[in-house]
Amino acid sequence: MSEYTVFGAGGFIGSRLSATLEAKGHAVRRVRRDTWPTRGEALGHVIFTIGMTADFRTKPFETVESQVGLLARALHDYTFESFLALSSTRVYRGAESTAETARLCVSPAEPDDLYNATKIAGEALCLALPNPEIRVVRLSNIYGWPGPSQSFLASVLEEAARTGSVAFRTGPRSSKDYLDIESVIAALTRIAESGRERIYNVAAGVNVSNAELAAALERAGVTTCFEPGAPEPVFPVMDVSRLVSEFGIVSPSLIERLPTLLKAAKER
Repeated sequence: MSEYTVFGAGGFIGSRLSATLEAKGHAVRRVRRDTWPTRGEALGHVIFTIGMTADFRTKPFETVESQVGLLARALHDYTFESFLALSSTRVYRGAESTAETARLCVSPAEPDDLYNATKIAGEALCLALPNPEIRVVRLSNIYGWPGPSQSFLASVLEEAARTGSVAFRTGPRSSKDYLDIESVIAALTRIAESGRERIYNVAAGVNVSNAELAAALERAGVTTCFEPGAPEPVFPVMDVSRLVSEFGIVSPSLIERLPTLLKAAKER
């Protein structure tokens, strides 16, 4: 069995990851913001899950601190067998490709790009260090129940469970990549211990549209509608060839799992 240290163990991914590792017999050190190890300690396999979610727009200083400052501190202050930092597939906005080797771009004048800029800075720090055991994963939109706070899909399921109806605030053609938490955890542990590359997309590799979500909800007895004139952002399809070829991880269909997720939301 291996020794793991999970930074951000109180969050959605960190808590699920820690519990899964412990259930498999691994020794897990759960680190929260106020329980950091003593400088210089050896931490085994480190998985750094600290980061901002939807509230980055209202907390710019916290975004920079968590996604660059705390990451730099963790990399600098400890020794480890491997170090895996969680980034996001949001960094591909404006890129010509979603391959891990694609050139990325940000616009300082765009408020939303603060998130991307800090994620890219964190990635650059990891990859600038010569240790090949320091790696990065770019995660797509993760789901499970209870879901990540403030996530789009979690809010849709909560509204459907509570009211029996959902009013979509983005249009039917809006689409994005959704990946289940179980596949994420499987990918993180395998990449941490044996990844051959230094950066991976961890995603489903296929987009699901709001129209598909609405149709699945309707089949489950939920009434849906779309706000007139709602924006229709379409996110690029993720290139997951590196993840699939090396680890064979293929995500189950969100549409097929939606009734189970909705049932869990109703029973909560």
